[in-house]
Amino acid sequence: MARGIFNGHLEIFYMTKRIVGLSTLLTIGGILLVSFTTEKSADLSSYSTAGLDLYYVAPNFNDIKEEEAFVSPVLGTSYDGFKEALAFKESRGDYQVVNQFGYLGKYQFGKGTLALIGLKGISKNDFLGNPALQEKAFYANLCRNKWVLRRDIKWSVGKRVNGVDVTESGILAAAHLAGPGAVKKYLRSGGVEGFADAFGTTIRYYMKRFGGYDTSFVVPVKRAKVKR
Repeated sequence: MARGIFNGHLEIFYMTKRIVGLSTLLTIGGILLVSFTTEKSADLSSYSTAGLDLYYVAPNFNDIKEEEAFVSPVLGTSYDGFKEALAFKESRGDYQVVNQFGYLGKYQFGKGTLALIGLKGISKNDFLGNPALQEKAFYANLCRNKWVLRRDIKWSVGKRVNGVDVTESGILAAAHLAGPGAVKKYLRSGGVEGFADAFGTTIRYYMKRFGGYDTSFVVPVKRAKVKR
């Protein structure tokens, strides 16, 4: 009888030991699991968007301020008023400016655009030192962009896209910023496919900022070239 009691106590002892051991293992496992999960969730490097092409419509600070289109009290809404307002935004009207991305002159032309309008291979100094040539380049580029966007001008002027009344001058200004292809996508997507330059300036902002000018002076030309 005593031996049975002893065996019973021994079984209880071993059972208690197993339970304690199992509890200890579960506790240690839980700590390790929480530590692993916490460490894993803190590593967000695999979710980086660096280098991806992201298309979205987001206002820059000028958009948020709802700045109205600038109109010179002297030049008004004429073609001259349009080009001088755009030039002031681009370079403060300085023919000699070269920005940190290599864009040149009063209207901040890139080498690719200059090549398209017949100025391939022109040196930086020759372009910067020739204000008359810069004015011709600006007009030739407008003519080319107006031809590329002729249908979109016809379809979109008078409509409201992404909260902005669409005008021909706004479209041409936006094409100077982003290129006619990007403006075409923007208009045909109803303002969904956006664009922003290296400074965060958007198509929407240029369309609003330079809307309402008279650009009927600009003739659409398929292969507009600068005549030197």
